[in-house]
Amino acid sequence: MTDDSFQCRCVLCHDYGDRDETGRADLTVIESVRQHGWHVVMVPEDETGPGFAYTVGLSHTHGAPELAMFGLGVHAMQRMLNRLGAKSAAGAVLADGQRHPDVVGGYHVALGQVDLRWYRTFFGRAVGFYRRPPFPVLQVAWPDVDGRFHWEDQAEERHRESQPRLWLPPSRHPVGVWTAGL
Repeated sequence: MTDDSFQCRCVLCHDYGDRDETGRADLTVIESVRQHGWHVVMVPEDETGPGFAYTVGLSHTHGAPELAMFGLGVHAMQRMLNRLGAKSAAGAVLADGQRHPDVVGGYHVALGQVDLRWYRTFFGRAVGFYRRPPFPVLQVAWPDVDGRFHWEDQAEERHRESQPRLWLPPSRHPVGVWTAGL
């Protein structure tokens, strides 16, 4: 099912006159979207913070929200995002507030609508592909071993800090690694 309110402005749907200037990383994204329907951008953990991964192309190909995960190994997040992407491609509607099983071994993940003000901070390749927001993005939150999510008071501090709360505007987000540099 597609979101009829989304009008795709991506580089595949529109010629912006700069295709000859496209770099290798962007060409990889474009080719992956053409071949597979979407691409997963992986940003590994480094000295500035935990790793994260996000899709590019689900909105273009399926009219579905892009997906983003934070705080696990990038290859694990890539597999999980691909599982959810395959559900979306098969017709599942992914939306804010939903919980989905069978993504993280035996646990549900929760989906939250990302506030537009985070896009340039985290989703640069997607912004480049779609050329400008808005395009829908859902954060895929994973629970701790006890099934608690990072926004719950009972979650350990380490788990609470492992993922941002991108449904909050940056000005209301708890100060920490995810807000450094804002």
